[in-house]
Formats: sequence, C-alpha cells, structure tokens
Amino acid sequence: MKNISEPDSGQMHDSLINDIDVFLSDLREIRQASPHTVSNYQRDLLQCLAWLRQETDITGWHQLKRDHLRYYLVFRHQNGLSPRSLQRQLAAIRALLVYLQQEGRLTDNPADGLKAPKAPQLLPKPVDPDQLQHLLNQLADESDEVGLRDSAILELFYACGLRLAELVALNLTQVNFAEQQVRVMGKGGKERLVPFGTKAGQALQRWLTVRQLWLKQADEDALFLGVRGKRINRSSVQQILARIGLEQGINDRLHPHRLRHSFASHLLESSGDLRGVQELLGHADISSTQIYTRLDYQHLAQVYDNAHPRARRTSHRRK
Repeated sequence: MKNISEPDSGQMHDSLINDIDVFLSDLREIRQASPHTVSNYQRDLLQCLAWLRQETDITGWHQLKRDHLRYYLVFRHQNGLSPRSLQRQLAAIRALLVYLQQEGRLTDNPADGLKAPKAPQLLPKPVDPDQLQHLLNQLADESDEVGLRDSAILELFYACGLRLAELVALNLTQVNFAEQQVRVMGKGGKERLVPFGTKAGQALQRWLTVRQLWLKQADEDALFLGVRGKRINRSSVQQILARIGLEQGINDRLHPHRLRHSFASHLLESSGDLRGVQELLGHADISSTQIYTRLDYQHLAQVYDNAHPRARRTSHRRK
C-alpha cells in the first residue's frame, strides 16, 4: 500500500481533481472561507482521492458509493487517524458532495447519514474528596456576605451535581428546606427533585440572611444574586469557582462541570448505584452516566465482588 498523500502529478487533470479544484475555489472566493479551512479541506480531499485511485476504479464522483467511504474511514482509522481527524475528513468529503449536488452534478450523496467514530469525551478530573471537604469547611468559616453566598453556591453544586445553567436559574420557590430537596429544571424542561444534605442546607440558610440585604426589587425570586441585587450570571459563577480553587490550592482549574463530575464520581464510588446517579444527574440515557462517571476497573471489580452472590473470589487457587 502506498503512503496516502495526494494523487500523482500525472493524474491531476481529470474529472475528480478538477471537481475538487472548483469546489475549493468556490469555498475560497464565494464562501470566503479562511485560508486555513481551505488548506485543511484540500489536504483531506486529496488524501481521500489518493486512496480512491489506489483501491477503486471510479473516474467520476457520481460513481462513489457509501461502501467506498466506509472502507476509507476504516483504513484511516486502522492506520492511526484519530476519531476527531476522521470526523474532519468526512466533513470535507460531505461538503464537496453537497456542492456537487447543488451544481446538479450528483443526484445522491453517499456521505449522507455516514458517521465517523466518535471522539472520546474529555472529562475533568474529579477533585479529591478530602481536598474538597477541606475547601468547603474553610468556606463555611467565612463571615463576609460575599463569602456566605459563594459557600452556598459551592455546597449546592457539590451536594446536588447541578449544571451551571440549572444553578443560575434556581428560584427560592424551588428549594424545600423541610424536605431538604431542590426542584431542578434540567435539559429539555425536564424536572427532577434532588436532595441536599445538612451542610448545604446550613450554607443556604446563612446565605438567605444576606440575600435579604442585597435585594433591590421585592419580586426578585432568584436564589443567588450578584452584588447589584439581580440574578447572578454564569460568568460570575465561573469566576467565583476559579478564584476559590486558586486560593485553596486545588490542582487544575475549578469549574462547575468539574464539581458536577466530582459529585457523580464520589457518589458512585460510595454507592455503586448507577441508576440512582443517573436520576440525580438528570441524564435521559444511562450511557451518558457511564461515560460521565468513569469508574476504574479495580473499583468495578470490588463492587462486583461485594454485590454478586456467586462472585466471591478467593485469594488462592484450588490445587
């Protein structure tokens, strides 16, 4: 197999390469794409064309089949191309074929519905439980008004595993102190009830005494306010967490998603209840929870040993 780079110079003036040239000109001159984008598309398309020349006998894009593209993606994947790069290559091929459809050169697009392997989801590293406990205990001692609000924000993030948008949107009426639970409006308007513990409840009660002093309008229902008395915004919350993480010596940046991930990881490590964590996080699909929590194999094996009635494994083999 030849190294895939681009077609030989003697093959540069046929229908296939001409169509690529015209498409790139349209991309550059009509659509005003950046030189970087045009360069990437050119490289990706020429690499695909080089493979087509080596592995097929097509002479026009109308002869291209979905199986050709499937085999090409498999070949590139087996030769070490990352899922992200495969997605980019497929996007370039699809864009070319869409252009040829618009020009009346193609009736069907073999790239329609074709998907490259998904890139692995990059997850934040959970904060060490002991380090997080120490941080929250330190914040509980702060007596200034801003500190009380920030302490309540962190406690609620970690107690409930909330998304940033969910926390910012919370109203007073959604917090039930008697039942120690908060009613959260998640993605797609899906509502869920999430419990919180004593520490979070105490932090919220301390904040509410300050909240009354910050109010500018009596009808403001937002749970968390900025210093101007209006609902706090996402950017402010992100800055608060980043500052606290830096001041408390947390390794890597502290942000809302990292606290949500820490909540899920710590809870799952303690309980092993994947379905329960799914409900608390508000995931519609349990596969999202499995990716999100990412337990290591050693812990999974321990949970299995402790839970399965026929999984008791001995430390020695029977002779």
